[in-house]
Amino acid sequence: MKKSIYSFILLISAFLAAMPIKAIEDEYQEGFLTSYLNRGIEKTMTRDSSSDTLRYGRHVTGYVSPPRFGGYIVGKYSYSTQDDADMNSFECRFVRVYVSGTVLRDFRYRIQLELKNTPSMRDYTLEWIRFKEFQVKVGQFKRCFSYENPMNPWDVGLGNYSQLAQRMTALGAEDCSGETAQNGRDLGLQFQGDLFPTGRDRHRLIRYQAAVYNGNGQNKKDNNKQKDWMGNIQVQPVKDLYIGLFGWTGTYTGANGVSARRNRWALGSIYEHDDWSFRAEYAHHTGSNVNDPDLPNKADAWYVLAGVPVTSWLKIYGRYDVYREDATWGTMKSIYSICPDFQLHRNLMFQLQYNYVNDRTAVDRNYHELWAQAWVRF
Repeated sequence: MKKSIYSFILLISAFLAAMPIKAIEDEYQEGFLTSYLNRGIEKTMTRDSSSDTLRYGRHVTGYVSPPRFGGYIVGKYSYSTQDDADMNSFECRFVRVYVSGTVLRDFRYRIQLELKNTPSMRDYTLEWIRFKEFQVKVGQFKRCFSYENPMNPWDVGLGNYSQLAQRMTALGAEDCSGETAQNGRDLGLQFQGDLFPTGRDRHRLIRYQAAVYNGNGQNKKDNNKQKDWMGNIQVQPVKDLYIGLFGWTGTYTGANGVSARRNRWALGSIYEHDDWSFRAEYAHHTGSNVNDPDLPNKADAWYVLAGVPVTSWLKIYGRYDVYREDATWGTMKSIYSICPDFQLHRNLMFQLQYNYVNDRTAVDRNYHELWAQAWVRF
């Protein structure tokens, strides 16, 4: 029965693929310093006329948009009451820079680097974006599993991603197959589109994605003969409300040479309208773990999030966040969070987050956390 469910999800996904959703796409925004750089580049470049006939050829040098640069820094203070927890310190969470642009109008490139500690590549993609109904992306980018994983950290609303995103996509922690944290990214090829304009506002009824990845994480070649297949189909019954079904099947091989199967599905919904936010997702995993391949492995996770605008500069988020390592109540870790976001400027934000944690797998099961973060785009 389970195999039939996975096959059904992947069969649908193989024929369908999704236009990036504005509310969740990891978009690149310019900062207050890079805006001057971008305007300066625009002034020095000759604008291509949209009425000109587009020509292809190795000698063509026009039809290139000005590159758009940006970057941001996130600093964090964290404190925990958990016994033996090494959490009472200041740290740098992100220092990222990025650039994007188009060539021949139909091809978009994106590059993002992480500069904290040792510089490393996060994203590098080339997309063919001529049609909303069918687009192609190749390179390294966020895995198209769950609503939250593809989101830019600025748009998550809290000081960290949910446990679902972290443990089901290897975003910020070891995932349930034993894969080390990969920032939710992998190398691969993705097809996507946006179908059926409907209603008076002509919003698109269907959005979808289908992708094939190495399955080995960011900045790595494949280390086995298998590929990871992912897909999703999303319905937008009314503008800005999406309901999506996600599927993933593949094999991960660890550094010890052991391979682990992973079959996952998720069901979720997201709503972003007039500064109001709502997200809810459930994900389930079955397969094995590279650290203990002889034992069957399963896990599940879910969360519910709401964001309420109070003023033009204050928005309060609340989240109930659960991860169950063996999909049993005895392995349940629940996090209750509240986080006011003080966004005084498009490029400046402060967060103060309180977490109450109940972890049934820990010796000290109940503890409190306090986070404070400062965000700035430059």
